[in-house]
Amino acid sequence: MTLHIHVIAAEYLSGYKILVKFSDGTQQVVDFEDFLVSNPHPQHNQFKVKERFKNFKIEKGTLVWGEDWDLIFPIEQLHAGYIEN
Repeated sequence: MTLHIHVIAAEYLSGYKILVKFSDGTQQVVDFEDFLVSNPHPQHNQFKVKERFKNFKIEKGTLVWGEDWDLIFPIEQLHAGYIEN
C-alpha cells in the first residue's frame, strides 16, 4: 500500500527557503532560489519579489503561490528537499 504524503504545514525561513512539514512526520528545508533564478518566466518572475514569495499557501496538500496556482512543485521534490531545474 502506498502512503499518500502531503504538506501539513510550512514556515518561511529566509531568502527563498521554506521549512515544509509532511504528513509522514518528516520535514525539509527547501530552497527555491536556484529554480527561480534558473527558470525565468513571466508567471514565475513575480515570486522573485520576496514579499510575494512569502505569500504561499497550502492547498490540496501542497504548496502553491498565486490565486491560480501560478507556482507549484511536485510533492516528491518538496519531500526530497530539492527542486529540480
